Amino acid sequence: MNDKALEKLSYGLYLISTRWEGRSAGCIVNTLTQATASPARVTVTINKENETTRLLQQSGVFTATVLSQEASLGLIGRFGFRSSRDFDKFAGWRTAVGKNGVPYVDEQMVARFECRVVGQMDADTHIVFLAELLEGELIGDGEPMSYAYYHQVKKGRTPPQAPSYIRQQESDSSC
Repeated sequence: MNDKALEKLSYGLYLISTRWEGRSAGCIVNTLTQATASPARVTVTINKENETTRLLQQSGVFTATVLSQEASLGLIGRFGFRSSRDFDKFAGWRTAVGKNGVPYVDEQMVARFECRVVGQMDADTHIVFLAELLEGELIGDGEPMSYAYYHQVKKGRTPPQAPSYIRQQESDSSC
């Protein structure tokens, strides 16, 4: 298997957030995908070890926001390389709360989706969630950030928990 072939798949960058029993968690993913148009559903894949996964499995709801190309490496680093178990990732960012009670970062984003989990599948190291779209809105101008843009222009790296992590990326520049 040539792992470089996987780098040719197209991805965006998204912030997934959830809330359960007064605790909020969020993480950056590149695996949010529209699954169907009617009913409108998406899938998202998140590492089993993430606190976001644990809280999402309890709450059954999440908000997905689409990062803009202008999103800072500071934002991506905070939500992509730190744990919600011991750190409030939302502190210091402009946030809002959706109708589903889930907070989301309300800056450096171009769109927002409120989602309710309707199914999940175990994928060894990750969980694939199937979710119904409850609401969607544009929340900013600009272009959505692709995973290629993040690597090529922003010079970002991939955390080991990401489904697209390839071991040789350890030498990439850091956030």
